[in-house]
Amino acid sequence: MAVMEKSPVARPAYLDGKTKLMLIDGRWVPAASGKTFESRNPATGELLATVAEGDREDINRAVEAARKAFTGPWSKWTPAERQVLLLRLADLVEKNIEELALLDTLDMGAPISRTRNNRQRALGMLRYYAGQATAIHGETIENSLPGEIFSYTLKEPVGVVGAIIPWNGPLTATIWKIGPALATGCTVVLKPAEEAPLTPLRLGELCLEAGVPPGVVNIVPGYGETAGAALANHMDVDKVAFTGSHLTGQKIIHSSASNLKRVSLELGGKSPDIVFADADLGSAVPGASMAVFANSGQICSAGTRLFVEKKVYEEFTAKVAAFAKTLKVGNGIDPQTQVGPLVSSEQLDRVTTYLGIGRQEGATSLSGGQQLTDGDYGKGYFVPPTVFTNVRDDMRIAQEEIFGPVISAIPFTDIEEVIQRGNNTTFGLGSGVWTRDVSKAHKLAKSLRAGSVWINCYQAMDPAVPFGGYKMSGYGRESGKQHVEEYLNVKAVWIKTA
Repeated sequence: MAVMEKSPVARPAYLDGKTKLMLIDGRWVPAASGKTFESRNPATGELLATVAEGDREDINRAVEAARKAFTGPWSKWTPAERQVLLLRLADLVEKNIEELALLDTLDMGAPISRTRNNRQRALGMLRYYAGQATAIHGETIENSLPGEIFSYTLKEPVGVVGAIIPWNGPLTATIWKIGPALATGCTVVLKPAEEAPLTPLRLGELCLEAGVPPGVVNIVPGYGETAGAALANHMDVDKVAFTGSHLTGQKIIHSSASNLKRVSLELGGKSPDIVFADADLGSAVPGASMAVFANSGQICSAGTRLFVEKKVYEEFTAKVAAFAKTLKVGNGIDPQTQVGPLVSSEQLDRVTTYLGIGRQEGATSLSGGQQLTDGDYGKGYFVPPTVFTNVRDDMRIAQEEIFGPVISAIPFTDIEEVIQRGNNTTFGLGSGVWTRDVSKAHKLAKSLRAGSVWINCYQAMDPAVPFGGYKMSGYGRESGKQHVEEYLNVKAVWIKTA
């Protein structure tokens, strides 16, 4: 692997050397404790910013502000007014998209080519939620009671939402939580990941510029075990929307029992990506490769269990490994970079530990397999795209979520077998199928127990199409009309007219 080429350091105006404060009740304020933490570039170790470290007291202040806004002027806003607000925010995001993309790249390492490509997704989500703001409605229901009793339903905002997001896509993850809250009339307290808080905080500035009223959107950076736990436990939070690991998701479910708050969870995965011998292998090789190597494998729905029909297993895995070796690994600000660093030293330790486990269990790495440390790579957290073969279903690298650029390639012989083996996981977030046979495609689409089934593609996403998981991958949906419903209560109204 060649030494990483140096790239000119781009630095947006937002990184001005000043401590980044938290947004509570429309004002930028320091942490009550005065504590701060550092945000560093995972490619170089460079200090990007010092950030206010929120704790329980800051969460209390933010929830109080959100409750005051929810019961106050915000409750009087009409659907059309909320729609206009979301459209103004979308216009501001579009105007500042280069800065937001660069902040994502600097803070969590994703290649700038990827974060720039998030433009369509980010703007599409905001404008989709704007459309949904005026599409919320109840229904009249013909009941069977005697007498003249009229019945109908109302859809009402659930209230104060505690949103906790991961670090692997800060801009889109923030919009995925704030967008439906604004569309439905909820208020939100957002706890961004401590590894990548800068884009959410900058988006908070744009919310104020768009005219979001004080207290409607609050952003409290901090650590999961303090600020995140305080938000999940808070008695005046009506709903928690969480994206992250299944272990943290389980803790949030336990915390929700305090006041039976509603919970929606988008958790981890160990998704099967199934390649049949009749597939268009020319498309399947890059498709199955980037189903894992995109974002350095730090995507919950990545197709990390690559099932390949035995008759093409050796040919296909060799081509995937060859493709992996062509990918440029480097600093995300280099437009030529295709695979950036992992987000942190902790994530690097996790991924390299699994690389060692794979070798110990008898797997063979056709590409990658070791941390990159030469030259400038030694300043960051770089692991090259790795393809393991000779993988068995019972190996840890085939069962546990690695969250890195690591493929576990597994042979199979027939469709019934691969359905059973593909479903043999505690997770159920994503899945992929590569075949020219429409019968196989439909059979797998129905048989795989996962929230998304991509056929002859992978990771396709659209604001109108719901996304979420089965089993340990969580419950609830994001995107689509189902996402908006997650932020609404249904009230039945009965009127005796006689």
